[in-house]
Amino acid sequence: RNHLHAAGHICVLKDAFMCESAAEIANLTSSDKFDAALAIHLYKGGRLLQGSRIPFGIIFGGTDVNEDIKCKEKRQVMGAVLERARFAVAFTVEMKELAAAEWPDARKKIYVQSQGIKTMPSETFDWYRFLQNAAIPADSGPVHLFLLVCGLRRVKDPLYLVEAFSEWHRKDPSVHLGIIGPAVDPLYTSEVKERVKRAPGVHVLQELPQAELHAALRSCLALVNSSSSEGMSAAILE
Repeated sequence: RNHLHAAGHICVLKDAFMCESAAEIANLTSSDKFDAALAIHLYKGGRLLQGSRIPFGIIFGGTDVNEDIKCKEKRQVMGAVLERARFAVAFTVEMKELAAAEWPDARKKIYVQSQGIKTMPSETFDWYRFLQNAAIPADSGPVHLFLLVCGLRRVKDPLYLVEAFSEWHRKDPSVHLGIIGPAVDPLYTSEVKERVKRAPGVHVLQELPQAELHAALRSCLALVNSSSSEGMSAAILE
C-alpha cells in the first residue's frame, strides 16, 4: 500500500479472510473512486472479484496453483476468475507453467515477476530479552536457536521437525527450535501448541512486529522451512 501511495495512487487494502462474499467487494467497488483491483491468491482473493464491474489483475500466491487446483470446485472458480482477469503474475516460471497447463487460454496474460522483499531489522531489538521471554536460558552458555517462520496452518507443516529438534535438544541442550507466526488456522494452532508442550527444546513463540522479526532472523543460527507445498517463501527471501 505504501508503495502504491508513493506512486500517486489511492489504495484500499482488504484482508480476504475478513470478507464474507464477492457481493461485499462489489458493493465496496461500486463507487466511482475505484478504477481497478488487484487480488493476491487466485482462489482466496480472486473469488471475491467474481462479477466485478472494474478491471482486475491477479497475483498467484503459491497454494492456489499448487494445492487448490486439486479441488474441483476451487479449480472451477479459479478458472472463471482467471478468464476475466486482465493479467496474472507468477513469481516463477514453474508457477506459470502449472497454471498454463490447467488454463492454456490464459498463458499469454500470465507474466513472471520475481518476488521482492524489503527488510528493515530493528536496531533496538533485544535478543537476550527475546530469549528470556521465550523461556530459553541464555546465561548458561551459547544458544543455537533455529527459527521456523510461518502462518500456523497445516500446509506449512511446522510439526514436521518437532520430534527431530526435541531429540537434538536432549543430546545438546543449547539447540532450540522456535516456531513463530500468526494463528491462521486456530484449530491447527491448538494442535501445534499441545504437541510442543511435550517436546523439550521446541517453542511456539509470540508474534513480533516485522522489524523485530527481521532482527530475530538476523540473530538466530538459521531459518528452517518445512512446508509440504511452497510457492516462494517470503520468510526465506527475508
